[in-house]
Amino acid sequence: MSGVAIYRSVYTEECFNQRFGRSKDEEKAAQSLRQMARRSCACSRDVWRRFLEERLPCLTWLPRYKFKRWLTGDVISGLTVGIIHIPQGMAFALLTSVAPVYGLYTSFFPVVLYMLFGTGRHVSTGTFAGISLMTGSIVERLVPHQMEWNGTSLEDPELERQRISVASAVAFLSGLMMICMFVLQLGFLSTYLSDPIVKAFTSGTACHVTISQLNIMLGLRLPRFTGPFTLFKTLASILGALSRTNIVELIISLICLSILIPVKEISSRFREKLRTPIPIEMVMIIVATAITFATSLDESCNVQVVGNIPAGFPKPQLPAVWSIPSIIGDTIAITFVGYAVSVSLAMIYAEKHRYKIDPNQELLAHGISNTISSLFTCFPSSASLATSDILESAGSYTQLAGFFTCLVILVVLLLIGPLFYFLPKAVLACINVTSLRQMFLQFQDLPELWRVSKMDFMVWVVTWLAVILLNADLGLAVGVVFSMMTVICRTQRAGCSVLGRASNTEIYRPVESNLCHEIPGLKILAYNAPIYYGNKNFFRDAMAKLIGLTPDKIKKREKRKQALESANKVVIPTIDNGLTQSNYAAHNHSSPSGKQEEQIQSVVIDCSSVLFIDTAGARLFVQMCVECQKADMWVYLAECNKDVLKILMCSGLLNHLRPEQIFVTVHDAVVYIKQLKEASSQKSTTIWV
Repeated sequence: MSGVAIYRSVYTEECFNQRFGRSKDEEKAAQSLRQMARRSCACSRDVWRRFLEERLPCLTWLPRYKFKRWLTGDVISGLTVGIIHIPQGMAFALLTSVAPVYGLYTSFFPVVLYMLFGTGRHVSTGTFAGISLMTGSIVERLVPHQMEWNGTSLEDPELERQRISVASAVAFLSGLMMICMFVLQLGFLSTYLSDPIVKAFTSGTACHVTISQLNIMLGLRLPRFTGPFTLFKTLASILGALSRTNIVELIISLICLSILIPVKEISSRFREKLRTPIPIEMVMIIVATAITFATSLDESCNVQVVGNIPAGFPKPQLPAVWSIPSIIGDTIAITFVGYAVSVSLAMIYAEKHRYKIDPNQELLAHGISNTISSLFTCFPSSASLATSDILESAGSYTQLAGFFTCLVILVVLLLIGPLFYFLPKAVLACINVTSLRQMFLQFQDLPELWRVSKMDFMVWVVTWLAVILLNADLGLAVGVVFSMMTVICRTQRAGCSVLGRASNTEIYRPVESNLCHEIPGLKILAYNAPIYYGNKNFFRDAMAKLIGLTPDKIKKREKRKQALESANKVVIPTIDNGLTQSNYAAHNHSSPSGKQEEQIQSVVIDCSSVLFIDTAGARLFVQMCVECQKADMWVYLAECNKDVLKILMCSGLLNHLRPEQIFVTVHDAVVYIKQLKEASSQKSTTIWV
């Protein structure tokens, strides 16, 4: 073993803590706790100011607003997004199975509230396709459309009022859930929806949205299906009704798609040269409405139109409270999806523009937005992928852009909303489908995801298939469960590596993948996972295999040890630092791999990768130490974090290991074992002489 110069003492955990550990006096600790409690309960002016700034972020950025530098960007981006919100809001209202005017309301009230309470400067809130689709499934389940014998739907004002009341109840309950999560500081729960899950979910819902809009684009009056296999039921229904296709609405859809898709592609490719994207959706709505009004297509060709859009604001009213017990399960999924998408977008733009996002404050912002908006006949809202991208690319700087977005929606609600009476629903369906372009483009990321992480690729595929087959809410649950199972499997199947030392260094790496060599008579093991009830048996089997620790070998070594002691008749042990050193006599023995090499006398366990250990894992860990000692092998621990070490000690580790066997680093343990072995050899030679 080549030597390495080490210019310090060998540190066990006990020695290191005695020299460098901080000892706190109990009275000082109690006094500091009292001071902390007093400071936390203080109600000074500064405390109230900080509290208000945290809960109302607009009080932070608005007084410091740089009008000359930021105003132009906020005005242009806000007006641009407002123009996009008009067609998108009405189109997504169709997904929610409510009248298009309610999409305009949902594009107004949440934007105002998020501007006051939100921390994302480049997040555009409002209608979102996935949330609208999930809400529409609830609405159809509780208040289904009434169909005539010939397949046409009955337009009943009372039925429409019930449908928006149920959709508002979903928003109300979702907002309350977010506010409760904020009180409990549960913003971290969004991390359970990983990036592959969110992308697979949005791609899957894009497929659902596209299929659900086909019947409107073809001019068919078909019922909307809910539950598992909705996509296939809808496809079968459309195929069975193709003979009833309205040719005029089909032509309208083809013309819209042939214009929308190329123009959106041009806007995407030349986005750096275009200060604002081409508002082709708004142009399409105006042209289609004018043509339908001039030719009376709604009467002559039975083209479905939007109908009456009342001017003004809705009166505040309570949502359908009676439906809350029936929508709790679905609303939980909607809450998690809306929050996860919103926070993910906010964090992406915050990282790009170098500012911070408060996940818990985002819970409060979206919770208040949904709760208050539900009183004004709004369905659930969240951040929108498409409009957020437009807002950021158009040069937005602060949340003030939301104010100008609201101005555009306000003009439509107060003045020009009724003019959209003759807007064909097929145009809105085409806008829905083309707005999902980014979600379909996520399939292009799959080859890169496969190259980077095959496990994340599997999470993406499983989530997408579950959303396609089972529907959005069940598919999301399957994706989350599968993702968590992959984490469990990774910790269960973690490998136990044999470490070797790089020549003339104190660096230890796995011997199978590096030019590192094992030290004769010593096994250094590293387990790269926590040790808990789910993987403790895997840990035991992996460790036993590497050091050849089996019940038969333990018995043989105990018999051999007894025979050796009886043959020598008198055993004179030497004691150094409280450890019996007679065990270091070298005996040639067959190693676990079958090669003739020096018998394993010491085992060093590198615990640096053991993040935590539970009681079941600790008991098994202690048992393994006892079995190693029975097999005439001394166990040493290195680089244990304080929590792991505390649990091991409480589980009786020190009844079998001495403090001198627990080291700060692996190299400390190796140097100590080498010194101990050399001292034992010298004393044995002296005795024989």
